[in-house]
Amino acid sequence: MTTVTVTAIITITALMLEYDFMRNAFAAAGVAAVVSGLVGYFLVLRGQTFAGHALGHIGFAGATGAALIGVASIWGLVGFTVVAGIGMGLLGERISGRDVAIGVVLALALGFGLLFLHYYTAFATQVTALLFGNVLAVDRSTIATLIGLAVVTLGGLAAIMRPLIFASLQPELAEAKGVPLRFVSVAFLAIVALAVAESAQIVGILLVFALMVGPPATAQRLVTGLWSGMALSAGIALAEAWLGIAIAYQTDWPVSFCIAMLSALGYFLTRGSFSPRRKAAQ
Repeated sequence: MTTVTVTAIITITALMLEYDFMRNAFAAAGVAAVVSGLVGYFLVLRGQTFAGHALGHIGFAGATGAALIGVASIWGLVGFTVVAGIGMGLLGERISGRDVAIGVVLALALGFGLLFLHYYTAFATQVTALLFGNVLAVDRSTIATLIGLAVVTLGGLAAIMRPLIFASLQPELAEAKGVPLRFVSVAFLAIVALAVAESAQIVGILLVFALMVGPPATAQRLVTGLWSGMALSAGIALAEAWLGIAIAYQTDWPVSFCIAMLSALGYFLTRGSFSPRRKAAQ
């Protein structure tokens, strides 16, 4: 990288950070990306990526329902996703293979969201931001909320880390050793619900996969170690979120599209000849 290129990057970054809304966007995206990368790593590892998608759809009904009764939409989103996450955890293995039932529930959740919008039309202008995200509109109070949720989410993840790792890598042995698999499943999906609520503030409910699944899946194709994989997942999510904001600033494209594009690009590159794990296998 030449000196001219480095100078140009520094200049562009300085120009972006002159604006309060850009500083807020980078801060909010950074918090949500790190949380999504760490929680999403176990989501992918456990083969429960459907949960992020399902919880996002259910959260839409919660957000619109909260607005209907005069409560901040983020708390409706958090409340509905946490309850749904706990419900999924209680079902355990019984939820596996129920694609039709899950699809019907997701459609019903979106239907309720539209019903709530029908009775609260003033919220209709915010639907696009809720579905696809609008990180450039984040204010400092929202950042404070995201930080609080992040502390709770990562604190919960740290609290169940050891049994979660054991249950994710060797579930049969973990059960034989007396690890409470049902409790671990419920607690983990409640944590996922909080992470989904945070991620939705950045990329929207419909693009939660961009931060919750893309970076962890990419990391797991690049490294095999657990801790290195978690660190790489969080790093990739952070880089994609910040780079997505920078690209959007330069091109006037939607931020969520830029982040989703980078997430997909990173993953598909690792499926090709650039993946060290594939080269090792060859």
